[in-house]
Amino acid sequence: MASHSPSLDKTDIVMEEQVNPAPFEEDPLPPEGSEERILAERRLVRKLDMRVLPTIVLIFIMNYIDRNAVTTARLKGLEQDLHLSDLQYNVVLSILYVSYCPAQIPSNMALNWITRPSLYIGTCVVIWGLISTLTGITQSYGGILAVRLCIGIPESAFYPGAIYLLSRWYTKKELAFRSAILYGGLLISNAFGALMAAGILANMEGKLGIRAWRWLFFIEGSITMFIGLNAMWLLPDYPVNTRWVSSKERRLAQARLADDAGEADKDSVGDSPLKGLWMAIQDPKVWVFAIMNTAQLLGLSFVNFFPTLTSTLGFNTTVSLLLAAPPWILSTIACCVNAWHADRTGGRFFHQSAWWWGVMIGFIISLSTNNNGARYFSMFLMACGYGGFAMTLVWVSSTFPRPPAKRAAIIGIVNGVGNIGNLMGSYTWKAEWGPDYHQSMIISFVALGVSTILSLILRQWVIRDNKKLDEDEKIALNDANRSRVEEAARLEGITFDQAMQRRKGFRYLY
Repeated sequence: MASHSPSLDKTDIVMEEQVNPAPFEEDPLPPEGSEERILAERRLVRKLDMRVLPTIVLIFIMNYIDRNAVTTARLKGLEQDLHLSDLQYNVVLSILYVSYCPAQIPSNMALNWITRPSLYIGTCVVIWGLISTLTGITQSYGGILAVRLCIGIPESAFYPGAIYLLSRWYTKKELAFRSAILYGGLLISNAFGALMAAGILANMEGKLGIRAWRWLFFIEGSITMFIGLNAMWLLPDYPVNTRWVSSKERRLAQARLADDAGEADKDSVGDSPLKGLWMAIQDPKVWVFAIMNTAQLLGLSFVNFFPTLTSTLGFNTTVSLLLAAPPWILSTIACCVNAWHADRTGGRFFHQSAWWWGVMIGFIISLSTNNNGARYFSMFLMACGYGGFAMTLVWVSSTFPRPPAKRAAIIGIVNGVGNIGNLMGSYTWKAEWGPDYHQSMIISFVALGVSTILSLILRQWVIRDNKKLDEDEKIALNDANRSRVEEAARLEGITFDQAMQRRKGFRYLY
């Protein structure tokens, strides 16, 4: 069960008088559940959706296009021009995660402390776009290794940072679908990235005396920098200080999240980033989530080799890249539909794990036959597995709702540790195991089996915590944080006791 600090003393609950917090006197919010309130919330959510979602989707598209450009450039001479062996190429792929994984934790801790996340994230996007562009001028193994090591640091700020930022605006019944739209940027990037790369590699060879694979980095990196500059004013900050929403909308945004968890979404006076990290590392559920995510991403590490997998079907480079697009288009649709249903039902475990089982079936098909049609069908099942990963940090966010300092650290830990699976995956899909990659698929199959078991353990853990809340409502009261409940009462203009009654209704999602 999520921990909150400091806790209410039992005597505070029993002896608490009717506390009337200092309400917002002017222009009060409509009562919760009223038609006027529902319409106001819909307008706010629509305003956020129209501005925030397209921006973060574009960023995420370029994030993975930039990151995976190395695998695409491999098809047009990168290995030969830089004189890379198979082992050196795998090191080039994996070195990114050496900086990317550990940097996510301090980055998310800093994001919770920084008051202008729009500037922080936008600046990181511009920096990684610049570094990606510089990949096109590398002339040696050492050069591309240095560039790949550096690009992991600014990239680490985006995905866990974007999930945390969304969790500061959307309720737990809205977050899955918005996070899936964000993650759809990654999935669709595998389609559009392949199509964009096919066009560049087919038409830019030798232009101005430059190889086509170098143009790939120049063009894609420049687009990323342009998007990053625009993200600085398009993205929101936090509900208390975003400039392009009105003061009443800012208060409504805070009240919505307070209603969602029974407490205001704010840190107490003593909730520093370091204290949030300390609370995170002491919670055993955090490490189960982290190990589950590691196993999951190892099982899904084929994503970095997808153009290579489609090339084993026997077609030329352009056709292979075009064949890589349809599975990811289907995966994007499946991911969004899955998350929409998860928001409607409040489900988490099956909406995450069932997609892994589809990937495992895809591996079995590929292990069982050399028929090109069957193998290509299995690639659709494999791509759809990422619909499960899109739910992981959403489940994390709803399992550890307060305080924000702890939630930010946990998101960084789970995603940072989890990406060690991608690091291991860089050595799982060896060229010497191609074109069948049977050993790679067996390793990935086992990894997804492990992640399924850990996901089931987490589901039962959360069910047990909810049963404790059902059996004894005092647990919910004892876990409540006084200052955050008082702030929730102030936002709604109700008494402290009324806010505490709402706090009783909080339950975790599974």
